[in-house]
Amino acid sequence: MQLSIPPIESLPQPYELSDVTQRAVNDLLREGEAQNTQASYRSALRYWAAWHAIRYGQPIQLPVPAACVLQFIVDHADRTTDKGLTHELPLEMDQALVKAGYKGKLGAMAHNTLVHRVAVLSKAHRIREVKNPCQDPKVRELLSRTRKAYVKRGALPQKKDAITRDPLQAMLETCDESLRGKRDRALLLFAWSTGGRRRSEVAQADMQFLKRIGNKGDFVYTLAHSKSNQAGVHRPENDKPLLGTAARALATWLEAAKITEGRLFRRVRKGEQVGETLSAGAVRDIVKMRCALAGMEGDFSAHSLRSGFVSEATRQRIPLAETMAMTSHRSVASVLGYARSNLENGSQAGRLFEIDDK
Repeated sequence: MQLSIPPIESLPQPYELSDVTQRAVNDLLREGEAQNTQASYRSALRYWAAWHAIRYGQPIQLPVPAACVLQFIVDHADRTTDKGLTHELPLEMDQALVKAGYKGKLGAMAHNTLVHRVAVLSKAHRIREVKNPCQDPKVRELLSRTRKAYVKRGALPQKKDAITRDPLQAMLETCDESLRGKRDRALLLFAWSTGGRRRSEVAQADMQFLKRIGNKGDFVYTLAHSKSNQAGVHRPENDKPLLGTAARALATWLEAAKITEGRLFRRVRKGEQVGETLSAGAVRDIVKMRCALAGMEGDFSAHSLRSGFVSEATRQRIPLAETMAMTSHRSVASVLGYARSNLENGSQAGRLFEIDDK
């Protein structure tokens, strides 16, 4: 069969993209990126546009010069002077940005927020394939020195407290036999027992990846996509066992909510009605609410379940390889970064001088 080839002048050129192709490329890039990531990128770019307009009186255009990025950094990073901490963003501009909703409060940004805003601008330049001012040596050096300055002042954020086994038990005791109580008990045990799942992974957990094993009512959950495996590469450690108490709690919730397909965890509306899928933010709110109900003192978040699992595994002398298989960490340094010290119980290393060599 002979192919019918359109006239050459109507064909797209290999060195340029048509509007339709560019839209398709953008759609695939957007679909392959986590929703939380998309939202944070949009927020950062909106802020850059607003700051540039109010700082320079003109719309932002890529590429921006390196001097603009340097100005952005000193506008938003605190530095020590004879008069105390200060930054260069004029108060009236700061007030305008807050009033318009681009900033949450007056003053310098948190260091992590500043670094994220610069990283987003850098990515925007890479995607547009234009000269990237964020790679300028002066910008890179200023960012490096700024972090060191924050470290010296002790101004970098502290890690959230860990939810280890005992705090988790206290949270579970706040879960009654209502439909919402059954859901929260199942959610907390699922997130903790499968290796400390991130809130987005809990929100996206789906029945198609859940399978019963053995004859004791246990499950295995296949984590097909995660932050450390965004390409969905098949690995043995993708399969997370959900056993014993955690498995029974999940089975009880699924049966009570009559969930047989789709997302595992849903909203519970008035009248014990099961609603739509929980968002990642809702997972965070559930963790915080149960911490408050349990009367727990400390700074907790949904990520506390992840650090709590690692901390408890460390305390219980679980082999590091087994812990990493559950958390899906690919590096020893990364997984150890989640472990919180347990000073009240001490450690063998901390008591090394006191150990009798006999």
